[in-house]
Amino acid sequence: MAAKGSTPRTPALSVSARKIKDNAADWHNFMTKWETLNDTGFTTATKIVDIKISTELKENKLEIEHGNISSESGSLPSDYNVELELCCTELLGILQNMVKIHQKMEKLCSTTKGICDLETYHHGEHVTPFFHTWPTPYFYEVSVKLLDMYSNELKLKQTIVQEIAHTADQDLLMVYLSSWLYQPYIESTSKVLLESMLLETGHRPV
Repeated sequence: MAAKGSTPRTPALSVSARKIKDNAADWHNFMTKWETLNDTGFTTATKIVDIKISTELKENKLEIEHGNISSESGSLPSDYNVELELCCTELLGILQNMVKIHQKMEKLCSTTKGICDLETYHHGEHVTPFFHTWPTPYFYEVSVKLLDMYSNELKLKQTIVQEIAHTADQDLLMVYLSSWLYQPYIESTSKVLLESMLLETGHRPV
């Protein structure tokens, strides 16, 4: 009877371990996709800033040439506005893709917590590690840390997208550009956490 009662544990563990391993690979894929989108977004945001600065220079030139006549100063070529609108639409699309990635990251966190809760329910607090040394709850802790970074970064990017086309201050525009590129909320530890998780789950050679 004892042997019969213990049989379900191995398959349950292997299923949970496989899911944890899949989640680690997903974290890697989502973070890589985010970086690609960040690079593309920076290129687009740079275009927006260039257009705005160029437009402002044109406006100033017209004001000087025509003695501040409002009808003249408003006669900038329409392609400026069209190009600016296209770039803003493109940046918004990039942000929306980042939102989708963030939602998938949230799901990873939720799934990992479910696995941890299930393992604790079946086997108590002292569960044998799935892979090398990490206790199962640590996968959830790492996921939460990563998610927090990307959640805060997403909020910053939403602010930049809302403000960048409506800001005239060149210094502030440069701050937006720099913030988008360097992603202050995604700490350097994110790469260490990801690599550690990939190493623990066997995606990287020990």
